[in-house]
Amino acid sequence: MLSLPSPKSIRLIATDMDGTLTRSGKFTAPLLQVLTDLQDAQIPVVIVTGRSAGWVNAIVSYLPVAAAIAENGGLFYKADHPKLELIVSIPEIALHRQKLAQMFGELQTIVPHIQESADNRFRITDWTFDIGELSEAELQQLSDRCQQQGWGFTYNTVQCHILPLEQNKAAGLLQVLRQQFSDISVDQVITIGDSPNDESLFDACFFPHSVGVANIGHYGDRLTHKPTYITQAEEAEGFCELARSLLNDVSI
Repeated sequence: MLSLPSPKSIRLIATDMDGTLTRSGKFTAPLLQVLTDLQDAQIPVVIVTGRSAGWVNAIVSYLPVAAAIAENGGLFYKADHPKLELIVSIPEIALHRQKLAQMFGELQTIVPHIQESADNRFRITDWTFDIGELSEAELQQLSDRCQQQGWGFTYNTVQCHILPLEQNKAAGLLQVLRQQFSDISVDQVITIGDSPNDESLFDACFFPHSVGVANIGHYGDRLTHKPTYITQAEEAEGFCELARSLLNDVSI
């Protein structure tokens, strides 16, 4: 069981999706049950994922969650009103997509074997390509080139993302908290993730209570900001471990 500070004070869970809510890429029956239990306990869950706008629109309609942030902080959907809302400012989406495509083409000159992700066509704010067998050195090369050209870069277990410099999960979540959950302060939020694209959620300057499921250990040496707590279990079992710790305290 996690030893969390004053679990009764936690009023919202902000969680990554892949590798945090899934096990081997799938939702599990225990995960669905614990999400339902959290909803019944009136602890809202906000998904903060790198997945595409189209994919997240469906997820927020089916899972017992309060809201979802897609594309690493680019877009927002509320469960009771699943209409897409842009978090980042993009005046001309077509031109934005064109510039992203140009940046991806430039990255292909550095690492020719990178391939556009199948879901990229359904995206609005970022551009994705498959992480495949990219080495740590190649990932750093790609990140450096994006930074040189004024773009942000991040990755998870599945994909690499090219995105606006100011776009990240923490920035998106902070804006959604201000606009949609204004009665909840950041010290009443617990964030949870498993990959480098979750690193901003581990920044204690923004979120004092952060958790990594055990598989975050694969990236420990690559993270500047590390989670405050780490679960004993990996993937969805780690999320359930955290949730049960909060639920057990709530029920006392």
